[in-house]
Amino acid sequence: MSGHSQFKNIMHKKGKQDAIRSKLFSKLAREITVAAKMGLPDPNMNARLRAAVLAARAENMPRDNIERSIKKASGADAENYDEVRYEGYAPGGVAVIIEALTDNRNRTAGEVRSYFTKSGGALAETGAVSFMFDHVGVIEFPAKVASEDAMMEAAIEAGAEDVQSSEDGHEIVTSLEGLREVAQALEAKFGEPRKASLIWRPQTTVAVDDEAGEKIMRLIGALEDNDDVQNVYANFEISDALVAKLSG
Repeated sequence: MSGHSQFKNIMHKKGKQDAIRSKLFSKLAREITVAAKMGLPDPNMNARLRAAVLAARAENMPRDNIERSIKKASGADAENYDEVRYEGYAPGGVAVIIEALTDNRNRTAGEVRSYFTKSGGALAETGAVSFMFDHVGVIEFPAKVASEDAMMEAAIEAGAEDVQSSEDGHEIVTSLEGLREVAQALEAKFGEPRKASLIWRPQTTVAVDDEAGEKIMRLIGALEDNDDVQNVYANFEISDALVAKLSG
Protein backbone atom coordinates (compact mmCIF):
# COMPACT_ATOMS: atom_id res chain seq x y z
CA MET A 1 0.00 0.00 0.00
CA SER A 2 1.34 3.45 -0.84
CA GLY A 3 2.29 5.92 1.83
CA HIS A 4 -0.45 8.21 0.59
CA SER A 5 -3.15 5.65 1.34
CA GLN A 6 -1.60 4.63 4.63
CA PHE A 7 -1.20 8.06 6.15
CA LYS A 8 -4.55 9.26 4.86
CA ASN A 9 -6.20 6.38 6.70
CA ILE A 10 -4.18 7.05 9.84
CA MET A 11 -4.88 10.77 9.83
CA HIS A 12 -8.56 10.10 9.17
CA LYS A 13 -8.81 7.80 12.19
CA LYS A 14 -6.93 10.20 14.42
CA GLY A 15 -8.99 13.07 13.07
CA LYS A 16 -12.19 11.46 14.28
CA GLN A 17 -10.75 11.53 17.78
CA ASP A 18 -8.89 14.78 18.16
CA ALA A 19 -8.94 17.09 15.12
CA ILE A 20 -10.74 20.39 15.43
CA ARG A 21 -13.69 20.20 13.05
CA SER A 22 -13.72 23.93 12.45
CA LYS A 23 -10.21 23.75 10.95
CA LEU A 24 -11.23 20.96 8.59
CA PHE A 25 -14.38 22.82 7.57
CA SER A 26 -12.33 25.96 6.99
CA LYS A 27 -10.07 24.12 4.54
CA LEU A 28 -13.01 22.56 2.75
CA ALA A 29 -14.76 25.93 2.53
CA ARG A 30 -11.63 27.56 1.11
CA GLU A 31 -11.39 24.97 -1.66
CA ILE A 32 -15.11 25.34 -2.46
CA THR A 33 -14.81 29.13 -2.69
CA VAL A 34 -11.68 28.98 -4.88
CA ALA A 35 -13.25 26.37 -7.16
CA ALA A 36 -16.47 28.39 -7.52
CA LYS A 37 -14.48 31.56 -8.23
CA MET A 38 -12.43 29.85 -10.97
CA GLY A 39 -15.48 28.54 -12.84
CA LEU A 40 -19.24 28.43 -12.75
CA PRO A 41 -20.88 28.34 -9.29
CA ASP A 42 -22.81 25.21 -10.31
CA PRO A 43 -21.21 21.91 -9.19
CA ASN A 44 -22.80 20.14 -12.15
CA MET A 45 -20.96 22.44 -14.56
CA ASN A 46 -17.72 22.84 -12.62
CA ALA A 47 -15.73 19.63 -12.07
CA ARG A 48 -13.41 21.09 -9.44
CA LEU A 49 -16.33 22.54 -7.48
CA ARG A 50 -18.13 19.21 -7.73
CA ALA A 51 -15.09 17.47 -6.24
CA ALA A 52 -14.87 20.05 -3.45
CA VAL A 53 -18.54 19.63 -2.57
CA LEU A 54 -18.21 15.83 -2.52
CA ALA A 55 -15.23 16.13 -0.17
CA ALA A 56 -17.23 18.41 2.11
CA ARG A 57 -20.21 16.06 2.16
CA ALA A 58 -17.91 13.14 2.97
CA GLU A 59 -16.87 14.99 6.13
CA ASN A 60 -20.50 15.83 7.02
CA MET A 61 -20.05 19.54 6.42
CA PRO A 62 -23.47 21.22 6.81
CA ARG A 63 -25.28 22.09 3.60
CA ASP A 64 -25.57 25.74 4.70
CA ASN A 65 -21.79 25.96 5.03
CA ILE A 66 -21.33 24.56 1.53
CA GLU A 67 -23.83 26.94 -0.04
CA ARG A 68 -22.37 29.90 1.86
CA SER A 69 -18.89 29.03 0.61
CA ILE A 70 -20.11 28.92 -2.99
CA LYS A 71 -21.89 32.29 -2.68
CA LYS A 72 -18.79 33.80 -1.09
CA ALA A 73 -16.92 33.38 -4.37
CA SER A 74 -19.03 36.03 -6.06
CA GLY A 75 -19.08 38.42 -3.11
CA ALA A 76 -17.09 41.63 -2.87
CA ASP A 77 -15.35 40.36 0.26
CA ALA A 78 -14.09 37.14 -1.32
CA GLU A 79 -10.45 36.49 -0.41
CA ASN A 80 -7.87 35.90 -3.10
CA TYR A 81 -5.85 32.72 -2.69
CA ASP A 82 -2.87 31.54 -4.69
CA GLU A 83 -2.50 27.87 -5.53
CA VAL A 84 1.00 26.76 -4.63
CA ARG A 85 2.73 23.40 -4.86
CA TYR A 86 5.71 22.61 -2.66
CA GLU A 87 8.02 19.63 -3.08
CA GLY A 88 10.64 18.18 -0.80
CA TYR A 89 12.37 15.20 0.72
CA ALA A 90 11.41 13.67 4.06
CA PRO A 91 13.70 11.37 6.10
CA GLY A 92 14.67 8.19 4.26
CA GLY A 93 14.71 9.98 0.89
CA VAL A 94 10.92 9.96 0.71
CA ALA A 95 9.43 12.37 -1.82
CA VAL A 96 6.66 14.70 -0.62
CA ILE A 97 4.25 16.95 -2.56
CA ILE A 98 2.18 19.59 -0.78
CA GLU A 99 -0.73 21.49 -2.33
CA ALA A 100 -1.70 24.75 -0.64
CA LEU A 101 -4.11 27.65 -1.01
CA THR A 102 -2.60 30.75 0.55
CA ASP A 103 -3.10 34.50 0.78
CA ASN A 104 0.55 34.95 1.80
CA ARG A 105 3.12 32.93 -0.14
CA ASN A 106 6.05 34.02 2.03
CA ARG A 107 4.34 32.95 5.25
CA THR A 108 3.30 29.55 3.92
CA ALA A 109 6.68 28.82 2.31
CA GLY A 110 8.47 29.69 5.55
CA GLU A 111 6.20 27.45 7.60
CA VAL A 112 6.48 24.50 5.19
CA ARG A 113 10.27 24.87 5.09
CA SER A 114 10.44 24.84 8.89
CA TYR A 115 8.45 21.60 9.08
CA PHE A 116 10.90 19.89 6.72
CA THR A 117 13.92 21.22 8.59
CA LYS A 118 12.62 20.08 11.98
CA SER A 119 11.90 16.60 10.63
CA GLY A 120 15.38 16.16 9.18
CA GLY A 121 14.16 16.60 5.61
CA ALA A 122 14.56 19.41 3.11
CA LEU A 123 12.29 21.54 0.97
CA ALA A 124 13.26 21.40 -2.72
CA GLU A 125 12.48 23.29 -5.91
CA THR A 126 9.14 22.78 -7.66
CA GLY A 127 9.57 19.85 -10.04
CA ALA A 128 12.24 18.16 -7.92
CA VAL A 129 10.04 15.20 -6.98
CA SER A 130 6.79 15.51 -8.92
CA PHE A 131 8.28 13.49 -11.81
CA MET A 132 8.09 10.49 -9.45
CA PHE A 133 4.30 10.83 -9.27
CA ASP A 134 1.44 10.62 -11.78
CA HIS A 135 -1.15 13.41 -11.62
CA VAL A 136 -4.37 11.44 -12.08
CA GLY A 137 -8.07 11.49 -11.35
CA VAL A 138 -9.51 9.23 -8.66
CA ILE A 139 -13.17 8.33 -8.13
CA GLU A 140 -14.28 6.35 -5.10
CA PHE A 141 -17.49 4.44 -4.47
CA PRO A 142 -18.60 2.37 -1.46
CA ALA A 143 -18.15 -1.37 -1.98
CA LYS A 144 -21.91 -1.98 -1.71
CA VAL A 145 -22.85 -0.09 -4.91
CA ALA A 146 -21.55 -2.80 -7.26
CA SER A 147 -19.61 -6.05 -7.47
CA GLU A 148 -15.94 -5.92 -8.41
CA ASP A 149 -16.69 -7.23 -11.91
CA ALA A 150 -19.60 -4.84 -12.48
CA MET A 151 -17.53 -1.83 -11.43
CA MET A 152 -14.58 -2.94 -13.55
CA GLU A 153 -16.79 -3.35 -16.63
CA ALA A 154 -18.53 -0.01 -16.16
CA ALA A 155 -15.31 1.87 -15.41
CA ILE A 156 -13.42 0.55 -18.41
CA GLU A 157 -16.42 1.27 -20.64
CA ALA A 158 -16.47 4.84 -19.31
CA GLY A 159 -12.78 5.31 -20.17
CA ALA A 160 -11.07 4.68 -16.83
CA GLU A 161 -7.45 3.53 -16.72
CA ASP A 162 -7.55 1.26 -13.66
CA VAL A 163 -9.89 -0.07 -10.97
CA GLN A 164 -8.98 -1.41 -7.53
CA SER A 165 -11.73 -2.97 -5.44
CA SER A 166 -11.63 -4.09 -1.81
CA GLU A 167 -13.92 -4.32 1.19
CA ASP A 168 -13.27 -0.60 1.73
CA GLY A 169 -14.70 0.31 -1.67
CA HIS A 170 -13.91 0.82 -5.34
CA GLU A 171 -11.13 3.17 -6.47
CA ILE A 172 -11.25 4.13 -10.14
CA VAL A 173 -8.23 5.84 -11.69
CA THR A 174 -8.56 8.12 -14.72
CA SER A 175 -6.36 10.39 -16.76
CA LEU A 176 -6.11 14.04 -15.74
CA GLU A 177 -8.39 15.03 -18.63
CA GLY A 178 -10.82 12.13 -18.31
CA LEU A 179 -11.90 12.59 -14.69
CA ARG A 180 -15.08 14.57 -15.35
CA GLU A 181 -16.36 12.35 -18.17
CA VAL A 182 -15.69 9.09 -16.32
CA ALA A 183 -17.15 10.43 -13.07
CA GLN A 184 -20.34 11.52 -14.82
CA ALA A 185 -20.76 8.14 -16.53
CA LEU A 186 -20.26 6.18 -13.31
CA GLU A 187 -22.46 8.52 -11.28
CA ALA A 188 -25.30 7.98 -13.76
CA LYS A 189 -24.96 4.23 -13.20
CA PHE A 190 -24.11 3.94 -9.49
CA GLY A 191 -25.15 7.23 -7.91
CA GLU A 192 -23.02 9.93 -6.32
CA PRO A 193 -19.43 8.87 -5.58
CA ARG A 194 -17.90 9.60 -2.21
CA LYS A 195 -14.91 11.19 -3.90
CA ALA A 196 -13.90 12.48 -7.34
CA SER A 197 -10.69 14.49 -7.42
CA LEU A 198 -7.19 14.89 -8.80
CA ILE A 199 -4.32 13.42 -6.80
CA TRP A 200 -0.58 12.82 -7.09
CA ARG A 201 -0.07 9.04 -7.14
CA PRO A 202 3.48 7.74 -6.57
CA GLN A 203 4.87 5.62 -9.40
CA THR A 204 6.88 3.55 -6.91
CA THR A 205 7.15 3.55 -3.12
CA VAL A 206 10.10 3.57 -0.73
CA ALA A 207 10.10 1.22 2.27
CA VAL A 208 11.32 2.96 5.43
CA ASP A 209 12.13 1.68 8.91
CA ASP A 210 9.96 2.57 11.90
CA GLU A 211 12.25 5.37 13.08
CA ALA A 212 12.10 7.16 9.75
CA GLY A 213 8.42 6.30 9.43
CA GLU A 214 7.58 8.07 12.68
CA LYS A 215 9.53 11.16 11.60
CA ILE A 216 7.72 11.19 8.26
CA MET A 217 4.33 10.85 9.93
CA ARG A 218 5.16 13.75 12.29
CA LEU A 219 6.13 15.84 9.28
CA ILE A 220 2.92 14.96 7.48
CA GLY A 221 0.92 15.67 10.64
CA ALA A 222 2.46 19.14 10.94
CA LEU A 223 1.78 19.86 7.27
CA GLU A 224 -1.81 18.62 7.50
CA ASP A 225 -2.35 20.81 10.55
CA ASN A 226 -1.31 23.97 8.68
CA ASP A 227 -4.30 26.14 7.73
CA ASP A 228 -2.99 26.77 4.20
CA VAL A 229 -2.17 23.16 3.29
CA GLN A 230 -4.92 21.32 1.42
CA ASN A 231 -3.29 18.01 0.44
CA VAL A 232 -0.10 16.07 1.15
CA TYR A 233 1.25 13.14 -0.89
CA ALA A 234 4.30 10.94 -0.28
CA ASN A 235 5.86 7.84 -1.83
CA PHE A 236 6.65 5.65 1.19
CA GLU A 237 5.62 2.42 2.86
CA ILE A 238 5.69 1.70 6.58
CA SER A 239 5.33 -1.54 8.51
CA ASP A 240 1.95 -2.90 9.58
CA ALA A 241 3.15 -2.66 13.18
CA LEU A 242 3.80 1.06 12.86
CA VAL A 243 0.45 1.57 11.11
CA ALA A 244 -1.25 -0.14 14.07
CA LYS A 245 0.74 1.94 16.57
CA LEU A 246 -0.04 5.24 14.88
CA SER A 247 -3.68 4.34 14.37
CA GLY A 248 -4.18 3.31 17.99
